[in-house]
Amino acid sequence: MIELEGVPELIDPVMVAAFEGWNDAGDAASTAVAHLDREWKGEVFAALDAEDYYDFQVNRPTVFLDNGVRKITWPTTRLSVVRVGGDKPRDLVLVRGIEPSMRWRSFCNELLAFAHELGVEMVVILGALLGDTPHTRPVPVSGVTSDPDLARTMDLEETRYEGPTGIVGILQEACTHAGVPAVSLWAAVPHYVSQPPNPKATLALLNRLEDLIGLRIPLGELPEDARAWQLGVDQLAAEDSEVAEYVQTLEEARDTAELPEASGEAIAREFERYLRRREPGTGPGVATEGGDFLRDSGSGRTRPPKPEQPGPESVPGADSAEGPAGLPDDGPAGETGGASADGPEGSADGRDGSEGPEGPPGGASPDADGEAGE
Repeated sequence: MIELEGVPELIDPVMVAAFEGWNDAGDAASTAVAHLDREWKGEVFAALDAEDYYDFQVNRPTVFLDNGVRKITWPTTRLSVVRVGGDKPRDLVLVRGIEPSMRWRSFCNELLAFAHELGVEMVVILGALLGDTPHTRPVPVSGVTSDPDLARTMDLEETRYEGPTGIVGILQEACTHAGVPAVSLWAAVPHYVSQPPNPKATLALLNRLEDLIGLRIPLGELPEDARAWQLGVDQLAAEDSEVAEYVQTLEEARDTAELPEASGEAIAREFERYLRRREPGTGPGVATEGGDFLRDSGSGRTRPPKPEQPGPESVPGADSAEGPAGLPDDGPAGETGGASADGPEGSADGRDGSEGPEGPPGGASPDADGEAGE
């Protein structure tokens, strides 16, 4: 039995979760939850036992000095609660951690036990994947669910994906089997600029979350950071004609795929979203080093890295969505970089990898290309 001492009775609580690793290309999802926690001053009330779920050779603890005293921070998953005021106040339970190395079913059951005790009405899981999407266009974000009724009432895609999955897919299915409404939101990160941070993808996830749960989220400097990030990538791309040509090809493919969506109704929806946003943060933005370009050792020219492992996670606008490619090589068997994750028992911890199979964003074709959610 979970005892939640010091946690007040919550108002219409929604659990929002994100996990670093395979599900979190460009750190976009985990940064989004960290932003919510920081802006609304979340208070941590629980942390899962790291011994139960993490391989410390994959996710190593860190040592730091606190007033001259050496202390250790263990990799884990923490839960915090924030209260959002306004005309219709409600509470958020924020779950932020690292994709576990083992015992995924127990991990999900423990999170669901917290959700049950806190009276959580819906679980929203954030993720990000790598794909063939241009950095110059709006970040595609897809919302998917395993619940047919929820898909109809909230205008979401119903997932039919089959294939390797990560903790996002496992948690979503655990929620479905437990009768807890669950939605996964997936942002597509350009595979040729996958190095974190990616404030543009983080901003897109928060905007979609805002629409989903009906809360106005303070964005702070994120809009300015997103613009600075795009300008920085523009400059990197302009340095090489082949890279610029490749980006233009992605732009043309994206624009062609979205032509049917250029309707009056779609434009009206976007304009309404724009009106709901507050003015972007002021002050100078600092361009981030988002350019994860490869350099051709023979010619000295930069080239965008191509996804090494296109599979069922491929989606229109992200045609060769990269799954676990680009993960570190020091993991145990079944978790090496570039290899396909083996499901719950073989999760890689690459922070720049993506939960490709789970959630193809932006106009994904559910039958031809796979969907988000497991």
